[in-house]
Amino acid sequence: MPEVLQPDDHLDRLLAPAAAEIPWYKSLYQNIHDLIKPEKLPPLEVTSKPVPVRDIWGLYNKDPKSRYISVGIHVAVFALLMVGATNKKVQQIVKEQVSLIDPNLKPYLPPKQQQMGGGGGGGAREPLPVSKGQLPKPSMKQFTPPRIVDHTPKLAVDPTIIAPPDTPLPQSNINAWGDPLAKMVDSSNGNGFGGGMGNGSGGGVGSGKGGGFGPGEGGGFGGGVFRVGGGVSQPAVIYKVDPEYSDEARKAKYSGTVTLSVIVDTEGKARDIHVIKSIGMGLDEKAIEAVQKWKFRPAMKGSTPVNVRATIEVNFRLL
Repeated sequence: MPEVLQPDDHLDRLLAPAAAEIPWYKSLYQNIHDLIKPEKLPPLEVTSKPVPVRDIWGLYNKDPKSRYISVGIHVAVFALLMVGATNKKVQQIVKEQVSLIDPNLKPYLPPKQQQMGGGGGGGAREPLPVSKGQLPKPSMKQFTPPRIVDHTPKLAVDPTIIAPPDTPLPQSNINAWGDPLAKMVDSSNGNGFGGGMGNGSGGGVGSGKGGGFGPGEGGGFGGGVFRVGGGVSQPAVIYKVDPEYSDEARKAKYSGTVTLSVIVDTEGKARDIHVIKSIGMGLDEKAIEAVQKWKFRPAMKGSTPVNVRATIEVNFRLL
């Protein structure tokens, strides 16, 4: 008949008997004794034998070919770098592509707000220079250019010059049309042409070209054309011709970017093109030839197209 275990029997098996417990002072004494005079054990008998295993580094320690191949690759890479560093054509291209920074840095100044510029002029091919007088009212549309006439027109229309209505213009207290910056001359429209007054052309007043006032062109007041900002929108390219490579640059496999300054006129054409950043090898001329064929959406001042100066980058990359 199998032995029947009681619940207390399981607990007795888990707990050590009272006889197995060693007092703490005996345990302390035994530890000190083993530390000072440890028990000498018989020599350990080793019954296992070493078994040869495969080297984790493969055949590198046995096959010298791997070392020779590694050294050969390093020597070849170093030789290619030295050939490129001593090639005169490569050195010339590297020198041209490096941008130098002027160490004489100026104190930071906040950017100036872009303002519209421009100019204009005119005349009636008269022998005397333009007379001193008042400027007409500025407007973005011109129906009648300013001019001194010796008769009263049947339908009088107030003359204007092409400029934003809020443009600050020089003033004169003389009750006659003329250039407020000119000298006192008796009733002369100036020796320019194209209507207006001055020694320029285009229906404005002054020495410029266009319907504005002063040196420059494109309207407004100042020494240039209108600039983007202050109500003048930016022109946009609507037809583009890719530039051609020159034979010299193609043979040298040369690449770079030509930066041009252009005037985009009211008809959407680029004119008065100047090179700001040159890369040579005949690519500057190719960039100008390409941009001359481009078609732009002209800049607008309100609903009126105006001439503006813009900067164009023409990239040359060999595929």
